[in-house]
Amino acid sequence: MIKGFDDGTLEDPGEGQGAGAHMISTARVPADKPVRIAFSLDNASDDAPPEDAIPLVFPELEQHLQPLPPCHDSLESMEVFKQHCQIAEEYHEVKKEIALLEERKKELLAKLDQAEKEKLDAAQLAREFEALTEENRTLKLAQSQCVEQLEKLRIQYQKRQGSS
Repeated sequence: MIKGFDDGTLEDPGEGQGAGAHMISTARVPADKPVRIAFSLDNASDDAPPEDAIPLVFPELEQHLQPLPPCHDSLESMEVFKQHCQIAEEYHEVKKEIALLEERKKELLAKLDQAEKEKLDAAQLAREFEALTEENRTLKLAQSQCVEQLEKLRIQYQKRQGSS
């Protein structure tokens, strides 16, 4: 039985080890788990299943990109299948990396939006502070003028009280 592994190697544990049926798992495999592919060159039949019955070697890969089962009596076909499996695995890794980078991009854009909002909030607070500081200065000036005027009125009132 020949086994193909996700690192692109083929393994033949021994020739003539009985009838070997090809076996390709179609179970969903988590993205962080390695994919193992096993198939046999022994007793290969010429009956090819219909194209729509081909098991998915890489379930997350679109149907038209799936590696087709090799012609079991052709070493060239086996090599092409092995290369296709390697390419499919690399494609899967690149898609995974793209997804991670897109998620990171979303996070960074959210942080940027938050920083811009905080910057706008800080600018608004600075403008409000300036306006309130100016209003405070104006009110203090008005208060001091009122205190002076009140003092003058008291003095005038006391003079009138004293002259009457």
